[in-house]
Amino acid sequence: MTATTDDADRTGDIRSGQSKTRGLRHARELESHLGWLDTFSGTALGVLSVASGIYTYLGVSSLLEEGGAFTVFAAVAYSVAVSVGIFVFWSYLMRLFPAMRSTRARMGLLGAMGLGSLAIIAMSSWLNAAALAGSAAVEQHLATTVQQYQGALERTHEIALTGQSLERDVARVRQSFEDLSEQEAQGSLSGLAGRGAVFRVLRQKAAELSALEAQIAEQTPLVDSAFAQGNAILSRMRALTVEPGPVEPRSVEFSEAAVELQGLIAQLRQLSVAPLVERAAQDLAASVVLPELDGQSDADRGNQAATITSVLDVLAQRATTLERAAQNVLALQPAAEVTYTPVSAADAVIMYARNFVPSWAGAIAIDLLPAVLVLILAVTHGAIRHGREGAEIEDTLTLAELRAALHAMRDVEATMARTPAAAEAAPVAPEDTPERDAADHPADHPEVSRLPGRGT
Repeated sequence: MTATTDDADRTGDIRSGQSKTRGLRHARELESHLGWLDTFSGTALGVLSVASGIYTYLGVSSLLEEGGAFTVFAAVAYSVAVSVGIFVFWSYLMRLFPAMRSTRARMGLLGAMGLGSLAIIAMSSWLNAAALAGSAAVEQHLATTVQQYQGALERTHEIALTGQSLERDVARVRQSFEDLSEQEAQGSLSGLAGRGAVFRVLRQKAAELSALEAQIAEQTPLVDSAFAQGNAILSRMRALTVEPGPVEPRSVEFSEAAVELQGLIAQLRQLSVAPLVERAAQDLAASVVLPELDGQSDADRGNQAATITSVLDVLAQRATTLERAAQNVLALQPAAEVTYTPVSAADAVIMYARNFVPSWAGAIAIDLLPAVLVLILAVTHGAIRHGREGAEIEDTLTLAELRAALHAMRDVEATMARTPAAAEAAPVAPEDTPERDAADHPADHPEVSRLPGRGT
């Protein structure tokens, strides 16, 4: 039974030793890989930092409006500061983070890495995105503005056309008064044929409505002309959004066209006749000039007065109907106010970030890619430490370390071999004699134990 237990223990020890050997072999293999990778990791990090600095310079240049040597110097200084900051930040983390063993220390460095990454995005990545997609973002802003102006122009034109449709309502009311006047001329209303007082009242209101109808008709060609001019300006603005070449001069021309189009939209809004029809409808019943009754008898004059009263009631009803129609036009939702605001490439990239996700991803990746390297190094160093756990110091020595240890031992032996000769050549103080020292530490001074009087 005891023999079986001993065999099991020996088997376990053999397996444990084999596992440690494999772990050490794996750790040494990883260390050799890290040694090879370290030969160019710094160079790679420097290239990434310089590339980020170049794109940062392009982004800063788009923000600085003034030209000249000082502006160039300011942009270069900022980009150099960004490159140096990125290189130093990731160099610190690539060296320190893999060496951390406690969870608290790693969490602390992870927090520092997150804060530093946000700072890098704030000072570099958005400028890199501006350099990568700034022109396209400005063109997107121009295209969006064109769509907004087109919507405003079409809505204003629609409201103006709705106001022009009031001409039919005015014509219907005018025609009704003209028909009543013809009936009065034949004596169908007051019973007095001819062009008496009732006829003149009806003709008076028909003439007012006819003048309003003519005024509305005069606005129609103006509305059509303004809408056509607005469409022509929109066509020029659309061409500017896709025209090849630098976007800055195109933005200037686009701004001029936007101001012109905004003036046309305001003019088209003023061409709406709905307010005019509303005021005319209010005056239609309020301003009536009553003529003198010209009936030959009191009965005739009484019939005329009664007819005029009926006409005024009808006039009030027609005026109310016309006023409501004009108010319905005025109650329509007006077009939204559109104002073109020029933006820089960096601002446009932020405003339309959703449309340029690949550019943002590339701009951020060039700055935060070293974070992946930091995590890779942390995992690799953890695997190395795990492979070295439980191994004795002599098992972890490499061939180079063993050679260095042998050379050190030989140097120590040579030095100790020269010690007796040096002791005879120089007087030794009583308190510093080898005998006294050997008495205290005989194991450290074998040569002293062989001196006369000390035995073998």
